[in-house]
Amino acid sequence: MTTTPTRDDAWKLLNEHTGNPNLIKHALAVEAAMRAYAGKLGGDEEAWGIVGLIHDFDYEQNPTEDTHLHAARRILTELGWPEEWILAVCSHADYMGIPRDTPMARALFAVDELTGFLTACALVRPDKAIANVKLKSAKKKLKDKAFARGVSREDVRRGAEELGVELDEHIVFVRDAMAGIAAQLGLPAEV
Repeated sequence: MTTTPTRDDAWKLLNEHTGNPNLIKHALAVEAAMRAYAGKLGGDEEAWGIVGLIHDFDYEQNPTEDTHLHAARRILTELGWPEEWILAVCSHADYMGIPRDTPMARALFAVDELTGFLTACALVRPDKAIANVKLKSAKKKLKDKAFARGVSREDVRRGAEELGVELDEHIVFVRDAMAGIAAQLGLPAEV
């Protein structure tokens, strides 16, 4: 690829490798949170959004630590994607051993697990509205290890820490970013 990849390129790549609608929604949630953090931290909203959109594009076909992100790195490199983007994508999993030494990489790690957790919080609400997920409720559910069992609480906390934001502020910020695209996430708008 001789030009910088566009969101359309990212969307095509995601859909070529991912058929699971929930993984697509997760990618969209992470994209929204990344765009919001780019705006807050002075990053390139388009680049950060694209990185969020493709961060797990290889996961459905490569779901293990031995394959996930290793395949992504190879594919993105072959396509000529920017090295900074590739490193940010690959650094969101600790097992890759890539330091999160850019704001983009730290933001991706910080929002990845949290978006999934907040989606789970919305889905157990009677109205299922992400905008109506209360901070107090989300924090209570974070303490409940049986709720959204697959979400690493340590990664949620460490993500906020690495990004340099208070956990409460982080939860509200990501929730609000996701609420802005609630329909794309299959969730109702605020009711």
